[in-house]
Amino acid sequence: MPAGPSPPAQGQVRPLRGPGGPEIPALETYGPGGGLAAGQDRGCSDRRQRKGYAVDRLAGRVALVTGAASGIGAATARRLASEDAAVLVTDVQDDAGAHVAAEIIAGGGRAAYAHLDVTSQDDWEAAVAAVVREFGGLDILVNNAGIVDLAGIEDTSLADWRRTIEIGQTGVFLGMKTAAAALAASGHGSVINISSVFGASGGFGTSPAYHAAKGAVRTLTKNIALHWAGRGVRVNSVHPGFIDTPILDPVRGTPAEHAMTGLTPLGRLGQPAEVAAGVAYLASDDASFVTGLELYIDGGYMAR
Repeated sequence: MPAGPSPPAQGQVRPLRGPGGPEIPALETYGPGGGLAAGQDRGCSDRRQRKGYAVDRLAGRVALVTGAASGIGAATARRLASEDAAVLVTDVQDDAGAHVAAEIIAGGGRAAYAHLDVTSQDDWEAAVAAVVREFGGLDILVNNAGIVDLAGIEDTSLADWRRTIEIGQTGVFLGMKTAAAALAASGHGSVINISSVFGASGGFGTSPAYHAAKGAVRTLTKNIALHWAGRGVRVNSVHPGFIDTPILDPVRGTPAEHAMTGLTPLGRLGQPAEVAAGVAYLASDDASFVTGLELYIDGGYMAR
């Protein structure tokens, strides 16, 4: 850890600051006694000795997860931390994101929170600088942030189209572009881009911007996987089906929810933790020979 003032007590709020930029509210966790334990690696903690954390395949790794205040992003942050990675939780929902980081810390993990609007290059530069400064590097980037449009093309405004593309597609581009040097320096960098089954199908004929964004993420993933293959950075996409997240709250118990489960061969909604398990696999050395993959976690939807 860089020399400086004594670190706060475990879980205490402290600001992260990007170069020349504003303070970014963050939660930091430290080793016993406040500060990295003697001889402790940048990504290692004593979690392996703690009850309930049997898997440590991400020990020594540092992850940045976008859209991590809820749903798949929050489940991913928790899963990576449970496998002993240090995690920078990022979102635009600051209170909810900070709560996720605090939960990880309370469970014995290491986490920090930083505000990150994925459409802002300045925010990306500040977040990448913060994770490298606070945790010593960046090994895992999970581009999860996204929003959904619901209308048909005739009723989709240009503003709604642009906003959905900016967050779901341009945000992924900016994340990989900004994190490129840090990931290459890792020696075992891994990028996981969250696409969707709707990135490879026409879905219900609605949500054109969402389909366009997720389809672009699918292809961009393969393009960068080839570009970075010689640099030791793997790039894969995950394609969830219908997952039980807050975005489905308006349709619970309605014919729309029944249609989703009816179209899913396994007959139920997926859970965020099931998607997070796939992300953790791709982030780990268990997937060391895997790049450019489309991993479908969809209950069989795409097999129909």
